[in-house]
Amino acid sequence: MPTAVAAHPGAATPPRSRRTRLFEIAEIRWAAASLVLFLVGLAAQLSGAPSWSWWALYLACAVTGGWEPALGGLQALREKTLDVDLLMVVAAIGAMSIGQVTDGALLIVIFATSGAMEALATARTEDSVRGLLDLTPDVAVVLRDGDEQTVDATDLAIGDVVLVRPGDRIAADGTVVGGSSEVDQATITGEPLPVDRTVGDEVFAGTLNGTGTLRIRVDRRAGDWVVARIAGLVDEAVRTKAGTQLFIEKIEQRYSIGMVAATVAVFVVPLLWGEPVRESLLRAMTFMIVASPCAVVLATMPPLLAAIATAGRHGVLVKSAAVMEQLGTTTRVAFDKTGTLTRGTPEVAEVHVLPGTALTEDAVLRLAAAAEHGSEHPLAEAIVRAARQRGLGLPDAVNFTSEPGRGVSATVDGHAIRIGSPTALLATPTADRAVAVEVASQQSRGRTAVVVVCDGSPVAVLGITDRDRPESAATVARLTESTGASPVLLTGDSHTTASHLATRVGITDLRTDLLPEDKVTAIRTLQSGGDRITMVGDGINDAPALATAHVGIAMGPTASDLTLQTADAVVVRDDLTTIPTVIALSRRARRLVIANLAIAATFIAILVTWDLVGHLPLPLGVAGHEGSTVIVALNGLRLLSSSAWRRAESGH
Repeated sequence: MPTAVAAHPGAATPPRSRRTRLFEIAEIRWAAASLVLFLVGLAAQLSGAPSWSWWALYLACAVTGGWEPALGGLQALREKTLDVDLLMVVAAIGAMSIGQVTDGALLIVIFATSGAMEALATARTEDSVRGLLDLTPDVAVVLRDGDEQTVDATDLAIGDVVLVRPGDRIAADGTVVGGSSEVDQATITGEPLPVDRTVGDEVFAGTLNGTGTLRIRVDRRAGDWVVARIAGLVDEAVRTKAGTQLFIEKIEQRYSIGMVAATVAVFVVPLLWGEPVRESLLRAMTFMIVASPCAVVLATMPPLLAAIATAGRHGVLVKSAAVMEQLGTTTRVAFDKTGTLTRGTPEVAEVHVLPGTALTEDAVLRLAAAAEHGSEHPLAEAIVRAARQRGLGLPDAVNFTSEPGRGVSATVDGHAIRIGSPTALLATPTADRAVAVEVASQQSRGRTAVVVVCDGSPVAVLGITDRDRPESAATVARLTESTGASPVLLTGDSHTTASHLATRVGITDLRTDLLPEDKVTAIRTLQSGGDRITMVGDGINDAPALATAHVGIAMGPTASDLTLQTADAVVVRDDLTTIPTVIALSRRARRLVIANLAIAATFIAILVTWDLVGHLPLPLGVAGHEGSTVIVALNGLRLLSSSAWRRAESGH
């Protein structure tokens, strides 16, 4: 089976692979071992055990958690790059060398754990990308010389004719050359309802065939399938975003180089003036501790982590501090339609009884629901659900038949009932002007028109639509106010359907009839204009756009596994209003980060100056360094309060 990681035009598609297990990730194993050793060492220290025992445990902790970043840092040095992780290892060694063994070991644990979480996130995303093409079947039935032959789907050649039976997934991108059916294309286009497909229509690998049998001519090789291109786009975008860093991490490189140079100078220069080696070393180690960038990093993290915790309590899972920081830089939001601004569930919006019909709305709906009760089509489910919501009892239907791409028929209470699309049921839809006018009216409002025929005569037109989320309009209004720009709608639906939704929720910029790669192009176009885009979606077809945007947010309850893994944040409680709120919370966190950096920088400047021009005792240097961290941590933890979310909701 093809896997997403290697899926690109013309590429061979390797076999599918299983999900990575937690402790198969080396970084997690080393970080876990380091943490256990630290905790055992801390317990030994606090219980009064011999000092050699907890020293040994702390040293083992440092080696276990620090060897990998140290090796990576040394390799970076060979390329004339100073890795901040190596600097942290050196700082930990320096702390241990002057007796601060607990602090040194803790520093190693913090950085090992951070690296493990990053490795886990990367592995989970890659697993989901590889699993995307599990949507496509392993084998396909090919018609050759009048015989049916079962072959591997990846061995299909352009021009092969594939037989797809009812309920099967389509094995390749191609064109229908025989038969008719309805096809669920939500994985590719995001359309909420299956679409009728007949001779001459295009279909996609991984989509689900309905009740008819199709013969499909293969038009693309496996590596060129749309679903394979989705996988390739996701993989490319995820790898591009892998280097995303916090703002402070972007300046750590220069800071680290300067700090190393300054530490060497603090050690060497006094030696040239005759100062004893031990005192010079002590001064240099004190300098390294008080000037260490870990203080600035720790000053940065508490507001962002507190904001993540607060967002999580209110139904938004933000996956990292870097994501929380980037949310606050959003200048424009892009929305998918189905399952995002809408519920993704069809419902009967109107029952229009045609003039001259003796039946009432309830009577028409009762007959239609009874006839549709034996069908598994989503439209049928919507009709039955509407009848039950009105409390209508459904009589038994007999002689039920389903005609793929045309609709259903049955006998209900002695009446011959047929339900389906206008073009399928009426040979000349314009022959009955009332039907034609109502069908056009429903379609002009972005609805799917379904005709009900009773005893050979049209009696009603049902308007079926995808239900809007009630909070969509308010969310769009808040985002427009907070970002200064109207959100943009990116959808695979038709312009007619999407424009009605856009009007109802207040969106003025919409891009329609988009395949997944088209959504990526739209995102990149917006980014090239200077916008920092937050994309909100839920389907597999949204995953490449979510990965490409500065921040991708998945609507959790309806989201696919790939979408959940690709997204940077997940709305767990199915409430769109949390999106402008979490953006506002991120902006407040960013303001606290700036304040904390100012506090930390002030402490560092005072302590460094004291160490250079005077004699800063090591314990006092450590106390000042740790004290500044406590102050900024407490300042950042203010975002843990419930009032922080309420203030973000109100826009303050």
